[in-house]
Amino acid sequence: MEKPLVGILMGSDSDLKVMRKAAEVFRDLGVSFEIDISSAHRLPDRTAAYARSARERGIEVLIAGAGMAAHLAGVVASHTTLPVIGVPLASGPLNGVDALYATVQMPPGIPVATVAVDGAKNAAYLACSILSIKYPDLAGKLEEFRLKTREELLARSAELQRQIMEEG
Repeated sequence: MEKPLVGILMGSDSDLKVMRKAAEVFRDLGVSFEIDISSAHRLPDRTAAYARSARERGIEVLIAGAGMAAHLAGVVASHTTLPVIGVPLASGPLNGVDALYATVQMPPGIPVATVAVDGAKNAAYLACSILSIKYPDLAGKLEEFRLKTREELLARSAELQRQIMEEG
C-alpha cells in the first residue's frame, strides 16, 4: 500500500497531539495515510476541495478531528461519498461534549461515523476495519492485533490473581 489510503484532517495544529495517535496505528499496521490541517470554518474552500478530490487521489477513508463546534467531519462528508469518521476533540469549556454532539448529529444522507472524544486510535482501527474488506492482509493484521491484545490482558489478569493470592 504505497499511495495514501486514508486521509486524516484536523482543524488546527493544536489537534495534532490527539490525531497523531491515528497515524501511529496506521504505521503499526502498515496502512498508508496522509495528514493535513483543513478547518471547516477558516479554510472552507480548501476543505471542500480536499474532500471532493480524495477519491480520485486514491483515498478510501477519511478521518476528521475537530473540537468545539466540530463541523469538520460533517463538511467533509457533505463533499464526498467516501466513509468519514469523526473524532470529536476535548477542548473549550465543554471539554469535547459539544464536539461530540456536533459530530454525531448529522442530517439523513450525510453520515459521519463517530468515535469517542479524543478517540483517534479507534478512528484508525475503524478505518482499518473498513479497508480490510478490500485488503485481506490488513484483516489478518487486525486479527493479530486483537489476539495480542487478548493475550496481554489474560497475562495481566493472571499476574493480578497471583498477586492477590500472595497477599491473602
